[in-house]
This record gives sequence, C-alpha cells and structure tokens, in this order.
Amino acid sequence: MTAETAPRPIPQPGILDIAPYVGGESKVAGANRVVKLSSNENPHGPSPRAQAAFAAAAGDLAVYPDGGHAALRRAIAEVHGLDPARIFCGNGSDELLALLCQAYAGPGDEVVHSAHGFALYAINALAVGATPVAAAERELTTDVDAILAACTERTRIVFVANPNNPTGTWIDRDALARLAEGIPPRALLVIDGAYAEYVRDARYEPGAELVERYPNIVMTRTFSKIHGLAALRLGWMVAPDHVVDALNRFRPPFNVNAPALAAGEAAIRDRDWVERCAVLNEVWRDWLAKRLAAAGAPCLPSEGNFLLAEFGEGRAEKADAFLKARGIIARRTASYGLPGHLRITVGDEAACRAVADAVDAFAASA
Repeated sequence: MTAETAPRPIPQPGILDIAPYVGGESKVAGANRVVKLSSNENPHGPSPRAQAAFAAAAGDLAVYPDGGHAALRRAIAEVHGLDPARIFCGNGSDELLALLCQAYAGPGDEVVHSAHGFALYAINALAVGATPVAAAERELTTDVDAILAACTERTRIVFVANPNNPTGTWIDRDALARLAEGIPPRALLVIDGAYAEYVRDARYEPGAELVERYPNIVMTRTFSKIHGLAALRLGWMVAPDHVVDALNRFRPPFNVNAPALAAGEAAIRDRDWVERCAVLNEVWRDWLAKRLAAAGAPCLPSEGNFLLAEFGEGRAEKADAFLKARGIIARRTASYGLPGHLRITVGDEAACRAVADAVDAFAASA
C-alpha cells in the first residue's frame, strides 16, 4: 500500500467542488511601478483619524481585544441610527458571509445568488455542503423575479450584493422591498452592502430599513472599501436579535483584533473623510467611464468604486496583457462568466489618467 492508496481523511461534501477564491493580482514581473486596480481598494487610504487610532493601539498588543466589540458597535449605531445590540462585527464581511452559511445552510439546502454575484456566495454554500443556485440577471443587473423564481422549499439563504460586484449595477429600494416581501419566510435574505457608501442616488436603500421590518433579513457592510482598512479585515452587519444570538454562540471569541476595532471606530465617525472619498470616486469614475467608452470599451453604469469595461471576448485578455505591460493591473472576470470584460478599480487622478491613456493606446494598436 502506498501513501496515495492508503486510507486518509476525506473533506466534507462540497469542499473539493470549490474553485478557490483568487484575489486581485498585485505584482507584474519586470515592472518598476505598479498601478494596482484589481481589488477595489480605496486609493486615498484610510482616514487620518483611523491611522492615528491604529498607531495608538500598538501599545496594547499583549492584551486580548474586546470580544464583544462594544465601542465599535456603539459608534456604528450612532452614525447609522441603529440599535447596537443588533450589530455584529467580524473579520471582514467575508467572515460574516461564511458564518451565516454555517448557521443557516447545510447538506440538502440551497443558497440562491445572482448569476454574476460575488464569488464567495457559492464558495461559502459549497463549504457547508449546500447547493449554490445562480439566478439569471437582466442586463447584468439583479433580477428580482428570477431570484424569486429560483427559490424553493430548500432555499435557506439568498445573497444579493447591492451594488453588485463585479458589475457595479444595483436595484432601487422598491425592487429590494419586493424581494424582501417575496422570499420564503424560512430563507434568510443577506443584503451585501460592501459598496453602499459610494451610491449617490436617492432611490437607493442599503437595507437597514428592511432589517427593521422583517425577521429574516440582514445587511452586511465592510471597512475594506470606502474606509480604506482592507489590510485590517473588518466588517459589520445589522440583523434581527435571533440571528445575532445564533452567530454569537459559535463565532471565534476574539474574531476582530484590537487595532482593527480602534481604527474602525475612528473611521466610521469621520464622516467628512467618507464624503470626500465618495465625491472623488464619483468624479473620476464618471470621467474614466467616458474615456473608456470613447476608446471602444463601454462600461456598465456603476455605483461602486469600479467599472466593468467591455472589450469583447478574446480582446479582453489582450487588453489585460497590454495594461500589465504598462504596469497597470485590472481584474479579469472570466471566472464570473464575463470573459469579454475587465473590472477596473477607480483609482486617484493619476491612476485614472494612466488607464485611459493605456486603453487609448491599446485601441490604436488593434
């Protein structure tokens, strides 16, 4: 008997069906300077107040963090007008999505998500032995009717990113309310608001209103995007009491580190910084979308801090290589079923101009 044929531990059902999540690239061989636009990071970084709070926390690294996240939950509640008892914090919103799947889905259950939704929805479903179900989109936008049609008696979770990643598209408060009203009562609707702060349209509702009205809805948010704290891994959600109670029973006891808690509290209170980043993103997102369209790479209307640019199947791969040769890293979206597109983070002015000039040059070379 060889090592290959000997009995060995077998992972739970679904684990080996997972294609591992791959983050945005950050390096280009031979490039002296890289413009990383593959991970939707905030090019302006975190609030100076958050940086100061992070530095101050360095003196207490030998002490365990507050396992109940009390100060951060109070700060979030004050800023957003929420009940701190219904706020739950995690190691990035990624951990929140995983914990929700662990608590509410398993073998024989189904987890519904939009066809081009965030990759972790399907990954987390498979990790607990549940079956991911992709609902068709309409013009690369969440289709409420398709999601409701995909729901069955086996549906336990419905994931909706609003705005969606990687498309940047969104649905308004009326459509979201119709979805909340229509899903099975035993299913949990998870509204992923990772990019909520970037939306400037008055018809938008991030989800907190619905959490107040329904016992089966939660809204998740992150500090990784507009707050510029991606390195610290910090997220939060607002949920019904019974959901918070369930997750608190098995989450890791110190799942958020002390520097992240301190930086997050300062970041959430610095509303001027959030507004500054949102305005700059809107200005350069719209500018870049026009330049890309003029160069033959039209973009979907986006309310995130990124654009989904259409180059065409086969041509997108060439465009990606062309940009990398100039030290610009975008995100291929073939794994999302969008092989003819590139997702491009909205950087600062210099980065946006560099992308526009490079795409112009690519168009001219074709």
